[in-house]
Amino acid sequence: TLVISPLISLMRDQVEALKASGVQAAYFNSSQSDFDKRLIIDDCLENKIKLLYLSPETLVHAFESWLKNIPVSFIAVDEAHCVSMWGHDFRPEYGQIKALRSHYRNMPFMALTATADKITRKDISTQLDLVNPQLFLSSFNRENLNLAVRSQVPKKQKEKEIINFLHARQDEAGIIYCLSRKECEKWSSFLNSNGFNARHYHAGMDSSNREAVQDGFINDNYTIICATIAFGMGIDKSNVRWVIHNNLPKNIEGYYQEIGRAGRDGLPSDTVLYYNYRDVVLLNDFVKDSEFKETYQEKIRRILNYAEATSCRRNILLSYFGEFNEEPCNNCDVCKNPPEFIDGKTIAQMALSAIMRTNQQIGVNLLINILRGAKTMDLFDHGYHKLKTYGVGKAHSFVDWQHFMNQMINLGLIEIAYDDYLKLKVTQAGDEILRTSKPFQLSKPTIAKKSEKAKNTKKVAASNPDDALLDALKSYRKGVAQQNKVPAYVIFHDATLTEIASRKPKNEFELLEIQGMGKVKLDRFGGMILKLVDENRSPNKKSKKSTIDETFTLYQDGLSVEEMAQERNLSPTTIYGHLCKLYEDDRPIDLNRYVTEFEVNQVKQARKAQRNTNQLRPIYDQLKGDVDFHKIALALTILSKYH
Repeated sequence: TLVISPLISLMRDQVEALKASGVQAAYFNSSQSDFDKRLIIDDCLENKIKLLYLSPETLVHAFESWLKNIPVSFIAVDEAHCVSMWGHDFRPEYGQIKALRSHYRNMPFMALTATADKITRKDISTQLDLVNPQLFLSSFNRENLNLAVRSQVPKKQKEKEIINFLHARQDEAGIIYCLSRKECEKWSSFLNSNGFNARHYHAGMDSSNREAVQDGFINDNYTIICATIAFGMGIDKSNVRWVIHNNLPKNIEGYYQEIGRAGRDGLPSDTVLYYNYRDVVLLNDFVKDSEFKETYQEKIRRILNYAEATSCRRNILLSYFGEFNEEPCNNCDVCKNPPEFIDGKTIAQMALSAIMRTNQQIGVNLLINILRGAKTMDLFDHGYHKLKTYGVGKAHSFVDWQHFMNQMINLGLIEIAYDDYLKLKVTQAGDEILRTSKPFQLSKPTIAKKSEKAKNTKKVAASNPDDALLDALKSYRKGVAQQNKVPAYVIFHDATLTEIASRKPKNEFELLEIQGMGKVKLDRFGGMILKLVDENRSPNKKSKKSTIDETFTLYQDGLSVEEMAQERNLSPTTIYGHLCKLYEDDRPIDLNRYVTEFEVNQVKQARKAQRNTNQLRPIYDQLKGDVDFHKIALALTILSKYH
């Protein structure tokens, strides 16, 4: 299989991960010596390579020489949005791929991307000359990502907020995205001066420095990267725990891809977007000379609408990509602090009237100062203190007025003249509010609750890892990674080590049940991992029995699993594990409280179809998700005892 990929770092990262999992893979690009290239060509000719990664430029050149002699059976185009002019990262060299279709007319092609709206998906098919392609669209929903937006935050306040944010996430890896190279360097310098280990990354750096920064981040030598969007496409680091946007992104596709670099291991991760209206001016300035100006401006408006939303942010993202959900996600700032609506008629009329009385020649901040009766020099210089609307809104704070103004702009009552110094203009909808009795509501300003990171663990890692064991596992992983000269996450993701430290497998059979532990990794690392687990297992067997006995006592009291978990401050998964152990130890436990005979029989048949496996995932897939994981575990416990 040929895999066409846009970046050398992306190829290298994926090939290393494939090799660690026992797949014969290689990449072929300009970073290699002629000798290394010759070895790869020979391996391909001898059919030793199953996946060969090439850039689109290398692909065309190779096809004119050695590639014609390689028995290719499949071609995959990665980051396929790069082929479309409507994609957020259009690359002209991707247009060369289409030329290969004349030679590989009957060969299956696959195009893959994580970020493409409907028009981009259609254009990918056209640009690659795909023949009656089938579309496979998986969910865009990344439930483990907490989404938050902060509007119009002054620089000093933003710095303070980010410092506090990072202090709460010591030693956790993250990325701060900036629009300009200068901002990247300033943020890196600022964070280092405040005791954090940060680096900057942008296209203005030479390739060796960029590579050093990227490798250092991947290998956990430092935890924070302040970067332009030039950074990230080649990064598959699984344990990025947060992403901050210092500015409004160019479009929703880019934003979605950038926040998607957090939490790839499925564990809870945070994203924060800061923006102000000057970002919008800058973004519009970037595209003003483009032949696709109108399309790009619409994309800017869409990301601005997202940033100013007062409804579930996740649902807005999903709807943009054609996926609809009406239920609140409960993991974004809007859902966590749902707005309370108030009669906004008088508030809106104050603002609209003041704009009209200044002949629509002022921006947001000056308008708020007029409404609050501020005594600033620019206000007095223009005689705005003489207006009838001067001071009429002093009952509301400056921050409250910012909140109201954002909504009025987002709801279309006011437009910002981005091409005329951010002056505010009253729209037809605003004029209706000003001159008619039409009712109007605004959301009430709320004080954001403090982040409760622990609550995010809800859907992903309901476990209680042994911290000492987890540290030992991470230390072992780091040593193996350094020895093999690969990033730590190529050996194991954090999620895998966390599950090991939670479940403490006693043998290879139980270790193989851990997500991310395949046969190859079991053979290579299983012995040492089990040794570490055994060394960190509590020698006090009574304490272990006592925790199961506590669960047994609650079971006898008739509590449900959820009630037992809440009472003991444990996860339901742990409680189910206790119940299985009690059952295995011949304690009077009726597992049929939690799994029916019919479901046990379903699991039995599915297990048989999967060659009598005791792994949960194959059985779950065989049953097409009709039986929950915990019920499968309970059923296997019953079957192992009597069948």
